[in-house]
Amino acid sequence: MERLGTGIGWRPEIADAVEGMPGIDWVEVVAENVCPGHLPESLRRLRERGVTVVPHGVSLGLGGADRPDAGRLQALAERAEALGSPLVTEHIAFVRAGGPLTASPRLEAGHLLPVPRTRDALDVLCENIRVAQEALPVPLAVENIAALLSWPGEEMTEGQFLYDLADRTGVRLLIDVANLHTNHVNRGEDPAEALAELPLEAIAYVHVAGGFERDGVWHDSHAHPVPRPVLDILADLASRVSPPGVLLERDENFPEPAVLEGELAAIREAVEKGCGERADGAWRAAPAAEDSGVPADAARQRLALAQTALLSALVAGTPVPEGFDRVRLGVQARALAGKRADVVAKVAPELPVILGAGYRPAFLAYAQGAPMTDGYRRDALNFAEQLLLGGELGDTRTRRELREWWLERSGPAPRSRRPGVRLARATRRVLLRH
Repeated sequence: MERLGTGIGWRPEIADAVEGMPGIDWVEVVAENVCPGHLPESLRRLRERGVTVVPHGVSLGLGGADRPDAGRLQALAERAEALGSPLVTEHIAFVRAGGPLTASPRLEAGHLLPVPRTRDALDVLCENIRVAQEALPVPLAVENIAALLSWPGEEMTEGQFLYDLADRTGVRLLIDVANLHTNHVNRGEDPAEALAELPLEAIAYVHVAGGFERDGVWHDSHAHPVPRPVLDILADLASRVSPPGVLLERDENFPEPAVLEGELAAIREAVEKGCGERADGAWRAAPAAEDSGVPADAARQRLALAQTALLSALVAGTPVPEGFDRVRLGVQARALAGKRADVVAKVAPELPVILGAGYRPAFLAYAQGAPMTDGYRRDALNFAEQLLLGGELGDTRTRRELREWWLERSGPAPRSRRPGVRLARATRRVLLRH
């Protein structure tokens, strides 16, 4: 396993700070946020200095019922090659559901959702990972995720599920100790038990991140300081195996560089503490599982129906599937709607400017009856279109600005600013009215 060392998640907002930080051996970049042909200059300079760059995917949905999309796999492969990366990473999660397997509309979560720890889900995930491994030019590592809710009728613990997955596919593991803490608070799962069951030799690297607790629910925000319990889990992991790499994730609410450097120092200290406590044979391996023998297509069908029912309840207001905690599902649904509003505001920053304080309540009202079906950019256009068609914008200026924004972005190409073209367009609109 390649030794990566200590790293930090590269984000445009902290690019200059990352370049100047001492002791940064590698960085991780969100794969969907970089273009292979137009890499940011900061990443180019880091690579020239010998800093390893690893692309981290968030949209593949390897835990979904469908086979991995060939286009998304190709895009991930292109980023790995453009960055000269030794591996790529993704998540053990589903991010969309519906479609042909369920004869229902396609739904997008816009978020990483947990897969059930069942034989069906494991069989499908194993096959999906094998497909991905064949399409990628470098090894793949997959990450355990944080969850607000649990699936009913689960057949394995997280440690057993991850052990069986690695054993059957040879995939490497990206262990997020912050997510183990999240699942401890939200689902009552013991991080030490999960670590004891993991195939430690399969660990590619480790994520560390912060969050916050509200009303008994831990939110994995990646926007808050790393708490002591997460560092303690990291030390526990390091007492069992020397992690090839450890990386600090921070996605927003960025502090001063000195604060990030302090968190990196605390991470190094936790790893050193754990390594000092290590004893040979301190971990035990869970027994490997056999394939269930169930035809993959049948397992996919059942998984598709279950995931679609859950996602529909979360984003479309359909009844809560039997066995789920209604309160927790409500918390997750509100979190998904809030995240949609936040991401759309970043993708289309003009909308909060045009709508002012009315943006967020208007978007949340829209989200209740309009599930996302085709990504955040289309979501922004659909939101603006609904506002324009609904006649709820009493302010003439706001309506005009929103209409101009929508017209500029909804066509196949940007609208021309040349006076002659604008006059011809206006004339055409007048003629069409008559």
